[in-house]
Amino acid sequence: MPPQEKIPPREENRLSQEQDICHSHTGSIQGYSKTDEDTTSWVNGVPTSLDRIPDSTDRDPMETRTEASAGEVSAWAAVKMKMARQSSINDIALKQKTNTQAGEKPPSNPVQDDKTIMDFDDMLPHIGEFGLYQKILFALLAPFAFFVAFVYFTQIFITVIPEEYWCDVPDLRNLTTEQRISLAIPPNEGKTGYDKCRMYAVNFTEMWDKGITKGNPSWPTTDCRHGWEFNYTDIPYSTIASELDWVCDKAAYPTIAQAVFFCGAILGGLIFGWVADRYGRIPALVWTNLIGFIAGIATSFVTTFWAFCVCRFLVGLAFDNCFTMMYILVLEYVGPKWRTFVANMSIAIYFTMASCMLPWMAYYIANWKMLCIATSVPLLLAAITPWIVPESARWLVSQGKLNKAVCILKKFEKINGMKVEPHIYTKFSDSCEKLQKEEEAVRVYSVLDLFKSPRLRSTTLLLIAIWMAISLCFDGHVRNVGSLGLDLFVTFTVASATELPADTVLTMVLDKWGRRWLACGSMVMGGVFSLLATAVPTGGPSAVLAIMGRFSVNISYNIGLQYAAEVLPTVVRAQGVALIHIMGYVASILAPFVVYLANISPALPLLVLGTIGITGGILALFLPETLDKELPQTLQDGENFGKGQRFLDFPCCSKTLDKEDSAEMSSNFQRSNVQMGRASFRASVRGEMYRSSMLQRSVRSRRSMKQSDEMQAANVV
Repeated sequence: MPPQEKIPPREENRLSQEQDICHSHTGSIQGYSKTDEDTTSWVNGVPTSLDRIPDSTDRDPMETRTEASAGEVSAWAAVKMKMARQSSINDIALKQKTNTQAGEKPPSNPVQDDKTIMDFDDMLPHIGEFGLYQKILFALLAPFAFFVAFVYFTQIFITVIPEEYWCDVPDLRNLTTEQRISLAIPPNEGKTGYDKCRMYAVNFTEMWDKGITKGNPSWPTTDCRHGWEFNYTDIPYSTIASELDWVCDKAAYPTIAQAVFFCGAILGGLIFGWVADRYGRIPALVWTNLIGFIAGIATSFVTTFWAFCVCRFLVGLAFDNCFTMMYILVLEYVGPKWRTFVANMSIAIYFTMASCMLPWMAYYIANWKMLCIATSVPLLLAAITPWIVPESARWLVSQGKLNKAVCILKKFEKINGMKVEPHIYTKFSDSCEKLQKEEEAVRVYSVLDLFKSPRLRSTTLLLIAIWMAISLCFDGHVRNVGSLGLDLFVTFTVASATELPADTVLTMVLDKWGRRWLACGSMVMGGVFSLLATAVPTGGPSAVLAIMGRFSVNISYNIGLQYAAEVLPTVVRAQGVALIHIMGYVASILAPFVVYLANISPALPLLVLGTIGITGGILALFLPETLDKELPQTLQDGENFGKGQRFLDFPCCSKTLDKEDSAEMSSNFQRSNVQMGRASFRASVRGEMYRSSMLQRSVRSRRSMKQSDEMQAANVV
C-alpha cells in the first residue's frame, strides 16, 4: 500500500480555495460520490478506502497529460483534494481552539466571509425597514403628490370650453341673450340647438327696426366676424380658451397644447433621468419642481397660442419627475415587505386627495390666471428639500461615496431607535467596494439587448403595447369627463376618487391573485364598461359606467407600473422600464385627440377607449406570471422566464408543486451567493430609475437567496 502523499502548504491553500468548485461541479468528477464520503470513495465504479489512493507514479505520464488537456479531473485527485480540505479544516479548528484558550476571538471562515455579500437591502433590517424615519418620509411624499396632480390636471381647467357659445353680434348687445340668438344665429343643421360657428349675414339693426325678432333660415350665413359669446353657467369663469376664442376652426388648439405638454414630459424624463443618475435624486427633484414653478407662473401671462404651448412644454418637463424622484427615493429606504404598501397607498391617499381638491380650487378661484399661480407656487417648496430629505444612499454607493451613505444610514439608525454593530457597517462598505470593482469589468448592457432573443423580444414588445394601451385609456378617461353630460367638477371629483378604492383593492389582492389575470381582467372590464357607456343615454347612466371604467383602468395602471420591473432582467431593467414609460408618454400624446372625437360624436371617445382596453387586456395574458417567482437577473434568465408556466394557470388556485417540479422550474434561476450579490448590487445602483426600484428584490427572492446560502454552507461543512 503506497504511503499517503504529504500535500505541500501552497497546494493545500490552492485546494482549499477550490473546494467550492468541486462541490458545485460534482458531475464533472468521475466516480466521486457524496455518500459515505468520510470513509470511502469511488474509483471507476469500485469503492475504495481513503488509505488506498493510487500514487501518481503508478499512472502513465502521457495518459495523465492527455486527461489533463481534456479537462478531466481524476478520482484520486478529487479524493486528495477532499483530504486536503479535511486537513485544512482540522488545522483551522486546532488554531481556533488554541486562540480560544489564549483568550482570543476565533477568526471567521475566510472563504465564507469572502462569499458573503451585504447589499443595501441586507442593511435595511438593521436600521429599520419601516421605522419612524421612513414614516416621516412617507408623510413627506404628500406635497410632491399634490405637485404632480396640479401639473397634470391644471391644464384641463384652464382650457375648458363652456358647453354653450355663439357668435358675438355687437349690433344686438342691447338685447337679451335669447333675443340675440333667435335673430342672429341659425339653427344647427340636423341637430338640436343652434350653430356655434356661423351667423346670419344681414343688417340686424334694420331687421330689428322692421320688427323681425327671429332669423329666417333662407338668409345667407357667414363665419363669426366679431368673436364669440359664452354661457358661463356650467363653467363659472373665463379660461384662456374662451378669452382667445379657441373654438370652431381653432377648437383643436387645447388638444394640440396638451400634446405639446406630453412632448415636454418625454424630454423631461430623459433629461432628469440623466440628472438623477449624474448628480443625485435631490438635485433632480429640486430642479424639476423649480422649472414647473417658473413655467406655471409664466403661463398666467401668455396672450398667444404659441406662447402658451412653450410654457406648457416647460411645465411638461416637470411632469412625473416632480413626484417620481421623491417616490423612488422613499421606496429605496423602505424594506421589501413594505414597498407594495408605500408604493400604492401613497398614490391612493395623497394623489387622490389632490385630484379631488383641484376642481374645487378652480371653481372657487374662478380665474384661470390665478389658478395657474395657485397651483404653481407650492412647487417652490421643493427648494427646501435638501435640508429635509436625505440623498439616496443607493446612489451615493453607486458613486463611490460610501462614507456619506453610511452617515445617512446611521441617521436612520438613530431616529428609528435601532442599534447596529460597527462591524455591520464595515462589512457593508467592504461589500460595496468589492462589488463596485467587479462591476467595472462587467459588460455594459443596452436596451437593444432586449430585442436580441426571441422570447425576451416578444415580452418587451408586449409590455410596450400593453403600457401604451393603459396610458392611452387612463389619460383618455381623465380628459373625457367633460363629455359625459354632467357637471364637470362633480364628475371629475367622483372619477378621481376611484383611485383610492382601486389602489386599496390592488394592495390587498395583487400578491394573492397575481399580475397576469388581474391585469387582463381590469383592462377588459374597463373596456366593457366604456363600450356599455355608449349604449345608454347620455347623462347619469353613461357617466356611471364611464366612472366604473375609470376605476378598472386605475387598477390596470398600477399593475402596469410594476409589471415591467418584475419581468425584465436586472441588467437592463432600468433602461427597459424607461423605454416603456417613454412609449407610454407617446401614447398619451394621442389621448387628447381621442377625446377630441367627441366633437364629431360624444360616443366615439368611449368606443375607441373601450376597444383599446379590451385589446390590451387580451395581450396581457401572453405575459409570464411573476407572483412568487424569483426575478430574472441575466438576459438568459429573461429569455427563460415563464417557460414552465401554462396559459390557464391561476396563482390563487394553484396547488403546491412537487419538489421535483419545483426544482425543475427554478433551475434556470439558481445562482451562487456571489452571483446573487453582484446582481443585487447592479439592481441597487442601476435599477432605480422611474418606478422600477420598488421591486428590485421581492421578499420571496430574498428567501430563495437565504435558502441558497444555507444549502451552500451545508455543502462546505
